[in-house]
Amino acid sequence: MPLLPLAQLCLPPTATLHDALARLDATAQGILLVTDDQGRLLRTVTDGDLRRAALAGVGNDAPLSALPAHAPHTVSLQASQRDVLALMDAQRIDHVPVVDAEERAVDLVTRRELSQRVYLSSPHLGEDEVALVQEAFTSNWIAPLGPHVDAFERELAARVGVQHAAATISGTAALHLGLRLLGVGPGDVVLCSSLTFVASVNPIKQLGATPVFIDAEPQSWNLSPQALAVALDTLLAEGITPKAAVVVNLYGQSAEMDAIVPLLERHGVPMLEDAAESLGATYRGRPSGSFGKLAVFSFNGNKIITTSGGGMLVGNDAALIEHARKLSTQAREPTRHYEHVEDGYNYRLSNVLAGIGRGQLRVLDQRVQVRREVFAQYRDALATVPGLRWMAEPEGHRSTRWLSAFVLEGDDAQSRRDALLDFLERHNVEARPVWKPMHLQPLYAGCRYFPHAPGRDVSRALFEGGICLPSGSNMSAAQRARVCELVARGLSLSERTAA
Repeated sequence: MPLLPLAQLCLPPTATLHDALARLDATAQGILLVTDDQGRLLRTVTDGDLRRAALAGVGNDAPLSALPAHAPHTVSLQASQRDVLALMDAQRIDHVPVVDAEERAVDLVTRRELSQRVYLSSPHLGEDEVALVQEAFTSNWIAPLGPHVDAFERELAARVGVQHAAATISGTAALHLGLRLLGVGPGDVVLCSSLTFVASVNPIKQLGATPVFIDAEPQSWNLSPQALAVALDTLLAEGITPKAAVVVNLYGQSAEMDAIVPLLERHGVPMLEDAAESLGATYRGRPSGSFGKLAVFSFNGNKIITTSGGGMLVGNDAALIEHARKLSTQAREPTRHYEHVEDGYNYRLSNVLAGIGRGQLRVLDQRVQVRREVFAQYRDALATVPGLRWMAEPEGHRSTRWLSAFVLEGDDAQSRRDALLDFLERHNVEARPVWKPMHLQPLYAGCRYFPHAPGRDVSRALFEGGICLPSGSNMSAAQRARVCELVARGLSLSERTAA
């Protein structure tokens, strides 16, 4: 059912019962809001109220003010979805008006909405996964390793345009392996994008190294080549050569590799490309994940394709990937008995999950295309909303739009962002802020940070005003339209209540 402007559900107390009945029929929402000339909510009117009035002999020409007084059940703008549902259950009602501090009606939440959640990015299975998983069961290859794992590695490597791949239980495991294979250890310095998920950074700390964070640049939102150049020159002047650099491809879009790769090569710093969010993206025709000495992908449940949980470490150095396989199977030596010279991990992907991954990989292009369509629909529908800037797709990039993201601009960006997130959650739509930069995380307080330019912290601004909208390739047309309408309503509401 399409959302209606709240004004269409509002009537003055002087409106007649006949007016109310006609409006209820036209709006088909099951409720009307009786408001005074200041917009303050006086009461609600339902079909039941009109039916009881008719049975009591009240004429259709009587004003709504003639109905028995009935204080409305409402919540405030600070109310959560749980608060709304609790009130609905306690009062046995299906609609809850939201009022501001002056008791003005500003929103309406329905039980129908609360039963139909729109997720940020849910798994989207194709037609082949069940057959491939069944094949794993039929052959009894359900433990880690097996023919699906081998095939998934070959197929993913071919898709990305690299020679070798090792499947892991998660993208984080692949990051950990990649950093260790690049020689990262205690006392080392590792450069890392600040605007990222914490999994990009934690393995650095866990290996005993120190992260140095690099700001984003305003166009692609990815690692700033400008800040990277300053960081490299500064560290070199201090006699420090970073052991590696973790360059993150954010929200389905590659970093500016033409600028970043030469900088790192000039200083002898190998790149671990964190492509966890960007499988299927390209940069100047090359696949994301093909630029680093090593690169990682994630197949977590919310990624563009999923194995429920899983990851992949890829690269062109056969010895490194073979060593990754060894480390990920407890670093067992090739002897008859269990012989161990170095410590390892239990990081290998199961054959069952690899079967899911193979099926998912076959529909990757379709998933990318749909997510790009979701982004385009949002951008077009919200084109006239002021102060809203979408994550750009610079020349030479082809983003997967894994998550559709925009940033609100202005001094009140963070308060508007939070108000919109609260509004969407109250209507059972999952959205979230852009990643909180690592240099702002308590876990990494005190770590060095190089901004995009003096006095310009791009990552902080993107976090304070940034929002990621539902972007799943399995969203229905009605869900997409609903998100567009709710975002527009929520932003308008945040502006009115702030005024």
